[in-house]
Amino acid sequence: MTTIHSLLVGIDDYPALVAPPLGGCLNDIDGVRRLLERRVAASEPRVLLDREATVEAVGTGIRDGLGAAGPGDTALLWFSGHGTRLPAHGADLLIEATGHNQALVCADGPLPDKRLRVLLDEVAARGARVVAVLDCCFSGGATRDPVLTARYAPVREAWGRAAPAPARDAAPARPAGAGGDEVLLLAASRADQQAHETYFDGRRYGVFTRAVLDAVREAPAGVSYREVLSAADARVQCAGGRQQPVLFPPGPGGTADRPFLADGAARTAVAHLLRHGAAGWEVDCGAGHGLREDAPEGAAAAEFAVVDEEPWQAGHPAPVPAGTETTPAGTGRVLTARTVLPDRTLVDPVDWAPAPERVYPVALTALNLPPATVTVVPAGPPAPGPGDGLGAALDRALATAGPGGGPSPLLRTVADPRQAGDLHFRLERRGPAVHVSRRDGSRFVAPLPLSAPEDARRIADCLIHLTRWHRLRNLAPRPSPLDGLVRVEVGAWGAPAGRPLVPDGGGEIVCAYTPGPGGHPEPPLLSIRLRNRSRDRALWCLLLDLTDGYGSHAALYPGHFIAPGHTGHALDGEPVRFSLPAGRAPVPGAEARDWLKLVVAECELNTVPFHLPAWAPERAASRTSRPDGGDGVLRFSPLPPAPGTRDLGGVTTRPYGHWTTRTLTLRTVVPAS
Repeated sequence: MTTIHSLLVGIDDYPALVAPPLGGCLNDIDGVRRLLERRVAASEPRVLLDREATVEAVGTGIRDGLGAAGPGDTALLWFSGHGTRLPAHGADLLIEATGHNQALVCADGPLPDKRLRVLLDEVAARGARVVAVLDCCFSGGATRDPVLTARYAPVREAWGRAAPAPARDAAPARPAGAGGDEVLLLAASRADQQAHETYFDGRRYGVFTRAVLDAVREAPAGVSYREVLSAADARVQCAGGRQQPVLFPPGPGGTADRPFLADGAARTAVAHLLRHGAAGWEVDCGAGHGLREDAPEGAAAAEFAVVDEEPWQAGHPAPVPAGTETTPAGTGRVLTARTVLPDRTLVDPVDWAPAPERVYPVALTALNLPPATVTVVPAGPPAPGPGDGLGAALDRALATAGPGGGPSPLLRTVADPRQAGDLHFRLERRGPAVHVSRRDGSRFVAPLPLSAPEDARRIADCLIHLTRWHRLRNLAPRPSPLDGLVRVEVGAWGAPAGRPLVPDGGGEIVCAYTPGPGGHPEPPLLSIRLRNRSRDRALWCLLLDLTDGYGSHAALYPGHFIAPGHTGHALDGEPVRFSLPAGRAPVPGAEARDWLKLVVAECELNTVPFHLPAWAPERAASRTSRPDGGDGVLRFSPLPPAPGTRDLGGVTTRPYGHWTTRTLTLRTVVPAS
């Protein structure tokens, strides 16, 4: 059994020369202590309150207290107090595209986020899972409302200028898909927002901390950090909060998908969650994810179903408290889309009543979008023997490729090629294999075996994978006011800024291998920058790398805000090595393609659906492990309406949540000489 080691820091009584006083931080820490008391594996927490929480004491508490966590243990830092930000300089600007460094305000001054990260990384290096919950501001400005108070401290002149980050001249090159273990952050607000505290039941609490504590108390056993954050986000909205909680890193399979402060392996991240927000029941995907706003008359734009007894529950489905929800016998828990917004979809439960305090994983079961079409070329009379019935098995696999063994919303079989959609698969049986080709006869993937009935299911899985990948690559909105505001610049490593590579006549940026030591070809090293050319908008940017092996990842720029006039750097300014994929030798004439897809939005996205491994038959996802069928949508999380909005119904119609995309094609080649 793992052990929870915790450092809890709460500061209400700030010295007058450091920050104004607060009133809810000690209550926050008291609530967290009671939460930990219910965790049988939790050790006695280290607690620093008010003026004992100095920069040195917090650093020592992390090194000595959290540093006692070993492999598999959980190290928890919970900070409730003021936050601030300081101008970034020098190399820090490669990391801080907002133009500012953030800092926790301890009792005697700021603890910069870079220093905090070094301390927490040292704990993580010992094998512990490190979780930091920060309930403080990361933005300028403050409200002096006596009821709703911002946890923000303005910069004091005595603090001086933050020390610059180390130089990056010798930064090692990392491949485009590189990634590593990360400290999990649950933050009360975005880097440009205030976090607040207010009264709950006569006592002051941080809005975010109270939302997290309530969400955990009401959640079923085994709830993940991701689900807790989503539930807390909904509670902040419903409470009229003017802040957007943040989970980072948001990618699947890491600490974010482990049980909250409990034992258990990371489970498969469900792409969509149902929760009760300020405007009613909502699912966290919308028009920005590919759902239609103008569904045919009489038809829902989309339908969702609650996922029951997922494999990650390991045979232990979460218990449903008696009386909290009702579902008629013999019916599934289905939801139909009522209003599709750019960022989310307001839904209506069909003949069942969800429990408002819960968050439900849901799967997309119907989608009024043109699916990919499939034509199966007749194979002729089957030969006697074990090959009999394989054609029928393939037909059944295609017809039952969706959730629950029903039709997939991503595929539609057509008999006549003239009915083919924009994305069309032509399946032709040749001996013991099926060839998957385009209209022009070129193939999507290597021939897929069909020598046993179970092979038919792998073929259907392949088509779903390919459809999902093409949807990601082709994702595009209607004309948006954000169009053209962020520019992606790809340059040779070491080349002066402002001299990016330009596409050739075919619209592709070509980068070539160069001779290395001993004549061995070396892959090109590139720098990738994202420039926000807006004068007044901080924009959230994500850069995807979609490979020609039908994989997708967000490791280059996993999602950050870029301030107006500032630049974000892929891999924090380190060089990006574009190598040929494993198994493709760098011989003269070899090449590979990457599609760099920029997604720009006014608010954060859930990036889980963007992570798609390269296609490999032995890793084919089944419909038991991916009940959504791999629909490949993402989530926008807009700011809630400001308190005082007279008509919450306006949320369902006003066109906020703008977004846009742009795609660059890179071709990596090995020259003939």
